[in-house]
Amino acid sequence: MATVVKIQLTPTEDWANLKRYRNANSQLKAPTKKEKRVVFIGNSITDNWTRDHGSFFEANPTYVNRGISGQTSAQMLLRFKPDVIELQPKVVIISAGTNDIAGNRGYIAINRIAANIFSMAELAKANKIKVVLAAVLPASSYSWSPSVEPADKIIELNKLIKAYAKENKIVYLDYYTPMVNENKGLIKKLGRDTVHPNAAGYDIMEPLVQKAIKKAM
Repeated sequence: MATVVKIQLTPTEDWANLKRYRNANSQLKAPTKKEKRVVFIGNSITDNWTRDHGSFFEANPTYVNRGISGQTSAQMLLRFKPDVIELQPKVVIISAGTNDIAGNRGYIAINRIAANIFSMAELAKANKIKVVLAAVLPASSYSWSPSVEPADKIIELNKLIKAYAKENKIVYLDYYTPMVNENKGLIKKLGRDTVHPNAAGYDIMEPLVQKAIKKAM
């Protein structure tokens, strides 16, 4: 009698977490002709915005949050079509990079992080979506990746983002300057840790992003 070998199949990983907003995207109606929809794509700093300072999105119902905690620029690039382009916004706010520097998905060079961000900008422009490129917030350390020293790497990445924005006539959103302390980290009173803003931090960010959106429009 032949021996039956049972093979255990591992479910395919949803690497970019495309399922996170699948239902929400399908339920979101196409914007009206007069609607000025804005999509925010990013990591936990964007994702937590609704949780920690949801009044901002409640006061601006045409703003759509598509942040996912822990994500790198490559993951955002992979989900850029379903989570941004297909939602037909007038403007997209792209906030990426800190998790790449932290090594969440392994080592990646600063110029490659920048290239992923620029690819998202190019996809947006090709689909007639105005782009706002956000600076990476200051961080002196990562609790989940203590061997990484991010401060100078963040400065280097922000220089590349700012230069690209200037060269391509894209709005650069400088969250970094008003939130950095003397040690190149996040001002303590603006963060709930060394990376993530608290309500006071979002209070700083919100008028800045409103100004950037207005400029992009």
